[in-house]
Amino acid sequence: MLILLNKPFEVLSQFTTDDERLTLKSFISTPDVYPAGRLDYDSEGALLLTDDGKLQARITDPQREIPKTYWVQVEGKVDSAALHSLARGVRLNDGWTKPAEVMSLTDPPIWPRHPPIRHRETIATAWLAITIREGRNRQVRRMTAAVGLPCLRLIRVQIGKRSVLDLNPGESTPITWNELWD
Repeated sequence: MLILLNKPFEVLSQFTTDDERLTLKSFISTPDVYPAGRLDYDSEGALLLTDDGKLQARITDPQREIPKTYWVQVEGKVDSAALHSLARGVRLNDGWTKPAEVMSLTDPPIWPRHPPIRHRETIATAWLAITIREGRNRQVRRMTAAVGLPCLRLIRVQIGKRSVLDLNPGESTPITWNELWD
């Protein structure tokens, strides 16, 4: 079994916690499924869940280089040098990232976030689409920060070929392996 969830902002990518934060349990009632990968508490979007340990390992295996696409709202003006650096790969404290696919976006069709991003009249923001094929801890946030563009909002919109743009935050749908890769 494979489930695609549009994980809301400020939800842990686990089913239990020692504190009052929301977990996947509030959105997924299917028993015995577990996340195949992680999505940070302060990030939103595509998260896969499965009850198949082999499938979970296959999805999270870094050698498979499964593409993951993020829409990132950043603070600052994006120039061609920043786009080129992100596409080429940037040096992080744990080494160079692999090359990424990067492009600017104009007003992407997304849901409102609660609470909303702070808005300041004097500071520009921009949206980027970034596709990576690795998954280091907070990688996309660290990549944009490394080129002088702090991340304000991070949405993983797609894993493989399957997008969450047809799902509202908190909604999920069963999918097949073939929907992700074929």
